[in-house]
Amino acid sequence: MTSACEVNFDGLLGPTHHFGGLSAGNLASLSHRHQVSSPRQAALEGLAKMRRVANMGVAQAILPPQRRPHWECLSECGFTGERHEVIKQVAKQKPKLLSVAYSAAAMWAANAATVSPSADTTDGRVHLTPANLRTMPHRRIEAAPTTRMLREIFADSRYFVVHDPLPDAANFSDEGAANHTRFCQRHADRGVEMFVYGREGEADDAEGRFPARQTRLAAEWISQQHQLWPQRTVLAQQSRRAIDAGVFHNDVIAVGNTSVHLVHEHAFADQASVLQELNEKFGGELTTLEISEAELPLEEAVRTYFFNSQLLSTGETMTLVCPAECERSDAARKLIERLLAETNPIAQCEFVDVRQSMRNGGGPACLRLRVVLTDKELAAIPPAILWTPKLHQRLSDWIETHYRERLSIADLADPRLADEVEESLDELGRILGNKRLIA
Repeated sequence: MTSACEVNFDGLLGPTHHFGGLSAGNLASLSHRHQVSSPRQAALEGLAKMRRVANMGVAQAILPPQRRPHWECLSECGFTGERHEVIKQVAKQKPKLLSVAYSAAAMWAANAATVSPSADTTDGRVHLTPANLRTMPHRRIEAAPTTRMLREIFADSRYFVVHDPLPDAANFSDEGAANHTRFCQRHADRGVEMFVYGREGEADDAEGRFPARQTRLAAEWISQQHQLWPQRTVLAQQSRRAIDAGVFHNDVIAVGNTSVHLVHEHAFADQASVLQELNEKFGGELTTLEISEAELPLEEAVRTYFFNSQLLSTGETMTLVCPAECERSDAARKLIERLLAETNPIAQCEFVDVRQSMRNGGGPACLRLRVVLTDKELAAIPPAILWTPKLHQRLSDWIETHYRERLSIADLADPRLADEVEESLDELGRILGNKRLIA
């Protein structure tokens, strides 16, 4: 019998983590715009979460930060020449562009790619499609570096296929695994993959409060190039009500793991039909835990990021890893207590403090990309990126040495920041033993 495990690839928060307020529809990002951030605290919080997950017995790996500023972005906008002078010119003429170029949003690895395990694909390989993230300029710059990094990690063509990102066109807008959920009996079993989209085509959401980022065409394209069985694939549309409440990705309103689906009642358009199709295609005991608006209003779900918790298989039961904000919310805390008291696979809850990420618009689930791997597939990826206590200590020391305690929007204009980032990421490449992992 084939065995497989889920590996959580967490984005290591980068040294230019700042509150740019660049993400339309992301209420946390917008509400903390231009406040002073702490890159050091952010990275240490993310690292501590990785240790918590690893100590639960879940395989854990890291995805390194991308190099910043993104010089190609600045060059394409007409800023060329000596790098220190470029930064000064951009800061003076287009400060928002400098914030875009320094974005550390690649830390939210749930947007890095969509992943289909080998059990689900007709060629028996793991398929990954890096997200083009074309809706937001500060995320769009991640696509090419992410593709290079994933091809370095998943390089063995016997086991892996890393596709190109989808075309950079409005009809193909793709936000990665944040809009993708896989259901199965065991990780090694053939699963049902659900793709969630916000709009059909280019401009059919023009009247909405916030943009719908994922398109149906992107979801269809990915499911086909991943060689999935149509009878085990579900396409579901986000509800406009949820998007306008600040649910910019499906993982802000629903989370699934193996045979459990935890979902708000307003997650999908025509929700009853979506859940029925999912149950029929799953063909077994799918536990659907549908949370009502009365128990957890959409506004509170978005504020606390309850559904952006990690739902993890830990032994014979599951553990919900929630942001600490849920513990401080009466509604979310009572919901968690009810779920733990009732008969369902969720038996434990742990609260993690990822405050810096939360203020910028991403909770525990945003910070990780889930990849199901067999033993042979796991052995084929670089061991240097797999979490160990030794790597944890080396990364912690590296962060303490290289990351600023405080970073303001005005600090982005300091040319020395670019030098600091370059030095720190060169050192990270040496720690990991492979500079090509730093895209």
